[in-house]
Amino acid sequence: MVNAIVLINVDRGHVNDVAQRLVALEGVTEVFSVAGRYDLVAVLRSPSNERIAELVTRHIMDIERIAHTETLLAFQVFSRYDLETMFSIGLD
Repeated sequence: MVNAIVLINVDRGHVNDVAQRLVALEGVTEVFSVAGRYDLVAVLRSPSNERIAELVTRHIMDIERIAHTETLLAFQVFSRYDLETMFSIGLD
């Protein structure tokens, strides 16, 4: 499983609309509204790097009112939860 975090700046007044559009995309598992330098943080989980690339460069960038993104590709996951098992249900 490939994991990525996308840090997102949104045009003023459009955070909730953009968040709803993001979470509707297949492969976007969570979207957090946050305080600080960014408006939203999207967590992406996918079986391949190619799918992550498609999500970021085609689907996320097509959403209107996104002003800027920064994508972080995860090398390792450190968690007390077995995320691989949780997100692999139904995947072959």
